Amino acid sequence: GDVPAPLVTGSFSVHPPLGKWLIGFGMWLFGPGDSVGWRVAVAAAGTLTVLIVYFIARTLTGSTAVAAIAGGLMAIDGLAIVLSRIALLDGILALFVALGFWFVLLDRRTHLERLQRAVPAREEEESGPGWGPVFWNRPWLIAAGAAVGAATAVKWSGLYVLAALGLYIVVTDALARRRLGIVQWPADAVRQGAAAFVLLVPVAAIVYLVSWTGWLASAGGYGRAAASEGLGGALASLWRYHEAIYAFHVGLTTPHGYQSPAWQWPLLVRPTSMYWHQSGDTVQAVSSIPNPLIWWAGIAAALYLLYRFIRTRDAQAAFVLVALAATYVPWLLYPERTIFQFYTVAMLPFLVIAVALAARRIAGSADADRRIAGRRVVAVFLVACVVLSAFWYPVWTAMPVPYEFWRLHNWLPSWV
Repeated sequence: GDVPAPLVTGSFSVHPPLGKWLIGFGMWLFGPGDSVGWRVAVAAAGTLTVLIVYFIARTLTGSTAVAAIAGGLMAIDGLAIVLSRIALLDGILALFVALGFWFVLLDRRTHLERLQRAVPAREEEESGPGWGPVFWNRPWLIAAGAAVGAATAVKWSGLYVLAALGLYIVVTDALARRRLGIVQWPADAVRQGAAAFVLLVPVAAIVYLVSWTGWLASAGGYGRAAASEGLGGALASLWRYHEAIYAFHVGLTTPHGYQSPAWQWPLLVRPTSMYWHQSGDTVQAVSSIPNPLIWWAGIAAALYLLYRFIRTRDAQAAFVLVALAATYVPWLLYPERTIFQFYTVAMLPFLVIAVALAARRIAGSADADRRIAGRRVVAVFLVACVVLSAFWYPVWTAMPVPYEFWRLHNWLPSWV
């Protein structure tokens, strides 16, 4: 389409600047009239997210096969593909969220190893030490704070991830101290939790604030002159801008034909139509619908992990469930908000990891016959996912297709 001339005055934007800076960087490189320019940042983010999903699954399980399944499913899923091809913020958000969880996983591994080495083994008849050590040297935790701060600097929903990761860090540390027999483990965990807070939250806040540097350093940004000059005035203006953003979000109830409340997302009731064009009997469409088999298998796998966690307190299941809760549950609190199904791209990395964990369970039976049968089931499932992605790919990428071919993809009336 036609590229309008740049505005000479700042306009009101309801999201922080980082994601728009990244998209704008591509436009600066290739020019605003080149579609590569405004797609390159999200394409890079989507590609990197596949790699991060692989790393998360590999770090979580130690299995290359599980990691390959998770990364492979992420690479061929329609929601991931579509959000890697259009200049929306959510694909960039998904990358930083995934990075935050991976860094916390790396921190957890090294932290628990150091904790176990620092606490002497106790004899069965003896009580453990009264207090454990407090560790400040946790670089992966600082990296997680930076990643989640960047996620929040793309969209405020990153704050939910920051809160969830903080709780996860404190709880896993407390449970580890209890297992090691530390007598004062609750208070001990509070001490370590305070240190973790200092390492995690201020870094996230600094990264978030730095993302506003362009606005703070300008004179013509929207609302920049709301308060007096100087640093104090600039921060006061920024606070008022945030008040306006918050008011917009809490009051966003404008009806939209493709809005989808969060309770519908697991069922895949209403995907978002991104583009539609019909010329005679030829149709071009872009829909945010994921690969239905991958998506519904992911929901089933998440429920299985919940069952497994309740029964066995499985740590791997707990990690995935925390990630899914952080990226999904908060949206259930706003049933009246105008929100869309494509927000689930932030959930998708953890759904495919859930599928990979369930596949390992199916294919890893101790009984040889069941193991062979399970591996065949997993292989058939993966082949079906690839075939279905090939079937859906034309309507994820606006390829010209016959109208009747497009109709074959409308499995539910609400998908039109």
